Amino acid sequence: MNTTQSAPHLMLGDVEVIRVVEWRGAFAPARHLVPDADDAVWRDNESWLAPDHWDPATDHAVMALQTWVLRSAGRTVLIDTGVGNGRERPGSPQFHHWQGDFLGGLARAGIQPEDVDIVVNTHIHADHVGWNTTASDGEWIPTFPRAQYLVPAADDAFYGPGNIHGPGRREDDRYVYEDSIAPVHHAGQTVLWDGAYRIDEHLTLESAPGHTPGSAILRVASGGDRAAFVGDLLHSPVQILRPSCNSCFCLDAAAAGTSRRRVLERAATERELVVPAHFNGTGIAEVRRDTGTLTVGRWH
Repeated sequence: MNTTQSAPHLMLGDVEVIRVVEWRGAFAPARHLVPDADDAVWRDNESWLAPDHWDPATDHAVMALQTWVLRSAGRTVLIDTGVGNGRERPGSPQFHHWQGDFLGGLARAGIQPEDVDIVVNTHIHADHVGWNTTASDGEWIPTFPRAQYLVPAADDAFYGPGNIHGPGRREDDRYVYEDSIAPVHHAGQTVLWDGAYRIDEHLTLESAPGHTPGSAILRVASGGDRAAFVGDLLHSPVQILRPSCNSCFCLDAAAAGTSRRRVLERAATERELVVPAHFNGTGIAEVRRDTGTLTVGRWH
């Protein structure tokens, strides 16, 4: 279904959080999405995985495509920009020539393209950078004319034309770069960063490589509230229970597992909320330790 929705607002200290959902539904067979998560971890946790995160009848993982909007220090920040309309994605049938109402969802949340100050791309994958641009007179131009686009330098190098023979780079990756990244470069609106990047007094970007070379998370710290917007570090809650289990989309399994464990352990220690890009349901989890293992404390 191509229904774009906006969820109620949440306050993290002085930072307002708004959720705009581009799509939600059954995405892929559970053990295709997270190949190393065995049947038992799904069945043993069916009581809370179903129906928001898993459909036991079809054994499909249930997911969402969404953008998290932050209002912080007087600015509007988008975390990832979904699939985008009318794109050539021959290797991804679910995204090929996609048509959705993402901009309508932003408008219903009170946000127009010219209101956006910063766009954060946690990594360069088709479902995270699509609305970076829109078509105009046969060309792709930045959707958000005033925004700085923060793009991980390692991903830009990997997916850009300088690495056309790089391992893991597919035909779709070339299309994604050409229609969703290169036009923002040409407009002079891109900021490439590496390691860490402070957006303002509440928001900080941090590298968490593995899913892609430049995969990043965004941390929020305001008042006594803490949250980590972790992009594709997690695709399913079973990865909180089994941090060593990667999704089928992770390019470097060892690095992804290390990043995931590090981020989740810190979340449990510092009481950070964990906000992945694709969790359905409420979309926001508390991570806790239970007899030495990680688990979901509760959903926000």
